Amino acid sequence: MSDKRVLIVDDEEDLTWTISKHLSRDKDKFELIAVNSAMAALDVLAQVPVNLVITDIRMPEISGLDLLLKIKENYPQTKVVIMTAYGSSEIQEEANKRGCFKYIEKPFEIQDLRQLILDILQEKKGFEGKISDFQLTDLIQLLCLGRQTNSIHFEKDGSHGAIYFDEGDIVHAEVDQIEGEEAFYEILSWEGGAFNLQKGEKAPKETIFKSWQNLLLEGLRRLDELRARTSHVDDKIPEAQKQLILALENHLRNKGLEVLALLDQTGFVVASAVQPEQKDKWSVSDIVPFISKLLSAVEENGQEFGFGKSEEVFVQYGEGIIQLARVADSNYFLASLGNNEMNISLLRLENKKLFKQLVPIIKKL
Repeated sequence: MSDKRVLIVDDEEDLTWTISKHLSRDKDKFELIAVNSAMAALDVLAQVPVNLVITDIRMPEISGLDLLLKIKENYPQTKVVIMTAYGSSEIQEEANKRGCFKYIEKPFEIQDLRQLILDILQEKKGFEGKISDFQLTDLIQLLCLGRQTNSIHFEKDGSHGAIYFDEGDIVHAEVDQIEGEEAFYEILSWEGGAFNLQKGEKAPKETIFKSWQNLLLEGLRRLDELRARTSHVDDKIPEAQKQLILALENHLRNKGLEVLALLDQTGFVVASAVQPEQKDKWSVSDIVPFISKLLSAVEENGQEFGFGKSEEVFVQYGEGIIQLARVADSNYFLASLGNNEMNISLLRLENKKLFKQLVPIIKKL
């Protein structure tokens, strides 16, 4: 008898019986235990060491998600594979590559399951991890795959966020003043923080209509892009300023934008970003005096005419565009410089989204 032990958990007795029958010939490679509830699985785990748990995600009483979380918390060396009927090849590839769990899609061939078990048991360095290592993307995938209706609430550095699920679909997300897809991507970018799962809590509104698979793949793509950009940001600068820089760099994706600078009311640059291919053309230190002078003139003219505080100024030249816009009701201004491909109407809409991100960060300065 092998010293390796595999635990199969599924509430379908026919399935566990079939798996047990077909894998019994591998008793020299691993001992197989099959149970039909998560509670029974926890009883087994409390009595004997288990190398690998393969569990369905949708089960009564205790779900596969709850079982996974308990395993990660109490048995961090135990590896986990999720069985689900709601997967997709792209998400499966991402989960297997990135996460601390793997999954196999139903219906599957017994031979495929057997090979997966053998491969995992032979891995010298597995994908197991402590609950603190459990990735947010893993949790989101599991809630979607398990067709859960609930919400996850997050706290990080004074900011509160929430993602709402309805029968496995992501239908709403919010963080500070942002809602919808952008709020989802913002939460996904958080490193650290605390989360709380609210079972059965329904979304107050529906702001997300994209499939969870596409939403998560786009979020993972943005995460990769964010990490690539963050590699050049000086770790010694304050966290709030780093967040401002990253938000501006992300905003540079708008067509035609070449330079962004966030200034306070004195004209001092708090954060800036330049398109990589335009860094030889633009130097923020060179253009700041001109921008500051323009800002000062606009403010003075507003007072002279009795118009009050300036909100926006837009100047179009033969070869480019300059826009100065107040960030919400703050004393900060966003300076945008670009070529004539810059769509000012679209930029105004995108600025509103950006300002919702900038305001809570500015308050931390």
